[in-house]
Order: sequence, then C-alpha cells, then structure tokens
Amino acid sequence: MSIDIEDLAARIVLGERRALARAITLVESTRTDHRAAAEALLDRLADPSRAALRVGLSGTPGVGKSSVIEALGLQLVETGHRVAVLAVDPSSARSGGSILGDKTRMERLSRESAAFIRPSPAAAQLGGVARRTREAMLLCEAAGFDVVIVETVGVGQSETLVSRMTDVFVLLLAPAGGDELQGVKRGIMEIADLVLVNKADGDLAAQAMRTRADYAGALRLMRTRDTDPEGIPAARAISAHTGAGLQEAWAEVEKLAAWRRESGVTARVRAAQAGQWFEDELRADIEALLAADAELAARLDALRAEVEAGRAAPSAAARAVLDPLARALRDA
Repeated sequence: MSIDIEDLAARIVLGERRALARAITLVESTRTDHRAAAEALLDRLADPSRAALRVGLSGTPGVGKSSVIEALGLQLVETGHRVAVLAVDPSSARSGGSILGDKTRMERLSRESAAFIRPSPAAAQLGGVARRTREAMLLCEAAGFDVVIVETVGVGQSETLVSRMTDVFVLLLAPAGGDELQGVKRGIMEIADLVLVNKADGDLAAQAMRTRADYAGALRLMRTRDTDPEGIPAARAISAHTGAGLQEAWAEVEKLAAWRRESGVTARVRAAQAGQWFEDELRADIEALLAADAELAARLDALRAEVEAGRAAPSAAARAVLDPLARALRDA
C-alpha cells in the first residue's frame, strides 16, 4: 500500500479513528517496507507531553473483562475522557487465527466518538499481549486519547508482561474463583496494583464481598514496593452489570497514578519500560536476522535436528551458532 507518512501523522494528530486504525495495521505488519514506514511514523509522532494514563487489565477467561471495560469506558467518556481500548485475543496454536470479537462484545462503547477499540491477535507472543501493543499505545496517545486500556488475553498467573508497559495494572477476579490460598500465590498477584472482584450483584453479591475480603487479606501479606503509596495494592468489589463500585475503583486508579507521577515513580518506571522495550526488540530482531540468512537458517535447521535426535545439547547447539557470530563482531 502507498503510505504518505506526513499525511497519516497529521490525520492521527487530528484524532481521525480511521487513520489511527490504519497506522496500527501498519505497525503490526511484518513486511520490511511497512516496518520502515512504521518506524518513520512513530518518530514523526514522538511527543512525551501527550502521554496518556496507561492501564493494563488482566483476568481469567469468562471473568467479564470486556463487560467491565465497556461499563467503565462509558463512564469515562461521559466525564470527558477519550478512551482507547487495545484488546488482545488469543490465537490458535494450529491455524494462527484469532476471533477478534472484543469490539462486538463492547458494542455500546464502540459507537462512542470519544472511544476507540482495536482488537489484535496475540499470535506467538507470550504474556497476554501482542508484539506491537507498545507501538499501538503510542499511536493512541498521539491521536489524543488520554486513557489507554490494554485488555490481555487472560491466561492466568503467567500474564505479567502487560505490567511492564502500563502505569497501573488491574487484576479482575470472579467470586468463588478458588480457595482463599489462591490469593497468596506469587506471579500475577504480586504485581497487581488493584484487584477487582467482578459480579458483585444478585446472588453472587455476598460471595463477591467475601472473596474481596480474602484477597484484601492476602495482599496485606505481600512484600511492600517502593512504587506504592499506603493502601496499595488494594482489593475492591464491583459489578459491570449494575455499575456498582466502578467509580470508586477508577478513583483509586487515578489517585495511584497521580501519586506515582508526583513522586517521580512514573518517570522512573517508564524509563525502565523503554529500556526493556529496546532489549525485547533487539532479541526479536536478532532472531529475525538469523532466520533471514539462508546459510544460517540451514545451519539452524541442521542443529535443531541434532538436538531433537538427542545427539546435541540445546545449550551447545546454541553456542555453535552464536560463537562464530560473536567472533565476527569482535573482528569487525
């Protein structure tokens, strides 16, 4: 496709949702010419002053992530916010395809002019987010969205990558989703800033309050972090169906984000996130370079066959590839 970077950047800054959608498609492309164009576009739009409040939201499948985001997003739009939702859908391990149905599940929010919903496939990326979620966040900020919500795949305890690209990480749980000891598990629980127990309505209301109390007690046992004010992490009960507790939960998010900005935590954490982003890109590009060289690719296939047959250790095979490259770099 023909790409006029200056025109596309100008339309994104004006808040055109179609231009934003096209830009995200561009940064998600793996074509070499598209990657070059995407990098030029991101450089053109770089402006730290346009940083939005970045919120990551995770939870097990079926807990109501899309319902909570829609209910919360509608409230935020009503109060003057512009909300972008980057929803990551799981990809099939067999076909590689994704349903990408989050926009359908958030039908009311998708009709709001001050909201933007973009589903993306997780593909082979682990950690519940897509490979280009970071770039998509920057594009949404350039388009004037002041709240960016990243909804993860929902894979459970290992889904922690989203916390390395957002300002506040929210974990969504269901009432009676497990015994009380679930709350003291490490991994995703220890990086959550706010734990929200959804479905606190109807017959589940009492159970939701008990679950909230269980998790509140478990969170108090967690090691304190220098990125948290008093009372964080916290647990709250909410209902996406009735809207109960959503305003209070968002007030908690804003209070935490403001404290971190004023105390310098946000600047420090975002700098560390940018460094991690650089390292992730470096690793991915090295793998791409190895695969793109026909001679190296054949060498990798041969070594992989040796490893699979049990005739070589994985670590030794990896060194057989990397040591010659390291020597060539030193001699260059």
